[in-house]
Amino acid sequence: MQNQERTGDWTQIYNGKKFWPLDPRSEDVCIDDIAHALSMICRFGGHCNDFYSVAQHSVLVSQNIEEKYQLHGLLHDSAEAYIGDIVLPLKKYMKGIKEIEKKIEIAIFEHFGLVYSYNHKIKTADKIVLYTEMRDLMAEPPEEWQEYNEYIYLLLESRIIPLNPKDSERLFLERYNILINKI
Repeated sequence: MQNQERTGDWTQIYNGKKFWPLDPRSEDVCIDDIAHALSMICRFGGHCNDFYSVAQHSVLVSQNIEEKYQLHGLLHDSAEAYIGDIVLPLKKYMKGIKEIEKKIEIAIFEHFGLVYSYNHKIKTADKIVLYTEMRDLMAEPPEEWQEYNEYIYLLLESRIIPLNPKDSERLFLERYNILINKI
């Protein structure tokens, strides 16, 4: 079968195949690539006390949301496996990257048979985990974090213990296998 023309340039992913960030397709998505890449990406641009991966963050989001949204929660940052994690103060001003990220998310969700849509419950779980991470994994802030007081009483009770990349990759895949088998 001939290669169809694709938009933009490709990048080599963990499994050795090509991925086109500007022209993502569901058939290019692989859970092993997502788990590996997210386990190697440090949250907060690396400005936390210890290495803490996007994979571990995603597992926590999936564990702290009602059951029907758990797989969505696990995959909510999965586009970062292909474009990296851009810190929010910068990302919110980058309209182009948000559009690229959305196209990748749509391809990922389609691959796993999920409907892509904004979900307030996932966003809330993400924020609860975010502020718990900030409490547990970052230095004291120079001033109060935006929205922190809205979530302070919802923070996770247990403290987050960061995992190394291999363990967070394994945890992500274990969580994925549990959730995909519930569908």
